[in-house]
Amino acid sequence: MSLRERFKEELKTAMKAKETGKVATLRMIGAKLKDLDINARPKGIDQVGEDEIITMLKSMVKSRRESMEMYQKANRQDLVEKEQGEITIIETFLPAQLNEDQMRDVVDEAVEKTGVSSIKEMGKVMGYLKENYGSVLDFSKVNGLVKAKLS
Repeated sequence: MSLRERFKEELKTAMKAKETGKVATLRMIGAKLKDLDINARPKGIDQVGEDEIITMLKSMVKSRRESMEMYQKANRQDLVEKEQGEITIIETFLPAQLNEDQMRDVVDEAVEKTGVSSIKEMGKVMGYLKENYGSVLDFSKVNGLVKAKLS
């Protein structure tokens, strides 16, 4: 089942169960997805693919984590909990992320496959990782691992 179909099915289920928070989050995802599709039309693309949807979901999670930090500093626990709830729902649609050991193995593989030996060529390694493991890697963590490996 595609992500689009999962969004629709989850929305129907949440509406029937009267889960207002989940309904609101799923509608927000749907609106963001519709915006992506509209922005892709000038390029001749009717609907964006799964990779773009996953990227969109990751950016939504990142945005909510940043908001949570601000709300925590402002002692707004109610808003922190709301953002955390949205993150939990959004993450159900994301593929499982690799753990620290798996990320190290993937970085080792990327360095070996690209033949890079200098930090100046780090972009080649990052490109390889994005192309082959883009949906399951947290690039904020991988960046440090690649730098450490090439230093």
